[in-house]
Amino acid sequence: MKVNFLRAPHGIAEFTADGLRLLGVLSVLVAAIWSTGTDAGILALGLPALMVPRMMGMRAWADIVVCATVLVAAGSNVLDLYRTVVGWDIVVHLVCTGVLAATSYLVLARCGVVPAQDSAAFRKRTAIVISTVVGLAVSALWEMIEWAGRTFVTAEIFVTYEDTIGDMAAGGLGALIAGVVLAYVTLERPDAH
Repeated sequence: MKVNFLRAPHGIAEFTADGLRLLGVLSVLVAAIWSTGTDAGILALGLPALMVPRMMGMRAWADIVVCATVLVAAGSNVLDLYRTVVGWDIVVHLVCTGVLAATSYLVLARCGVVPAQDSAAFRKRTAIVISTVVGLAVSALWEMIEWAGRTFVTAEIFVTYEDTIGDMAAGGLGALIAGVVLAYVTLERPDAH
C-alpha cells in the first residue's frame, strides 16, 4: 500500500485523482480558516476516503469516481444541499455508499479477509454479498455519526427517523449495485499488489 501511495502519477487521469485529493485537503483548511469548525470537521471526515484509493492502487477512473463522490458528499453537507435540493440526500447516499462499499471490499481483500478480484478463489456472489453487507454497515455507522453530531455538537445537523431509514435503504441499494460492479469490473491496477 505504501508503494502505491508514493508512486508517481502516470497520465492525466491519475493527476486528476491526485488533484481531487489535494482539493479535499485544501477544502478542510479553507473551512477551518473562513468557515466553522463543524464545516471543517465534516470535510475532514472525507479525507481518509480520498487517500484509500491511492493506497489500494485503484485504476485511475475508479480513483476519480471515489474522490469526486466523497468530495460531493462532504461538500453537499457544508453547502446545505441535503436540505435545499429535494432528493439529493438519497442520490448521494446511494452513490457514496456504493463507492465506499466497493473500496472497502478491496481493503478487505488486501487484508486477506475476502478473495481479491484477481484471485482464483474470487466468486461474483461473494463480492455482491460482502459489498452489500459492508454498505449497510457503513450506512448505519454514518447515521450514528450524524446522530452524535446533532446530539453532542450542533442542532444544525439534520436527523429524523424517516431520513435515517431512507438514507440506509439508499446506501444498501448503492452497495448492492457496487457489488455487481465488483463482480464484473476489476477496480485495481494490475501492478497494484
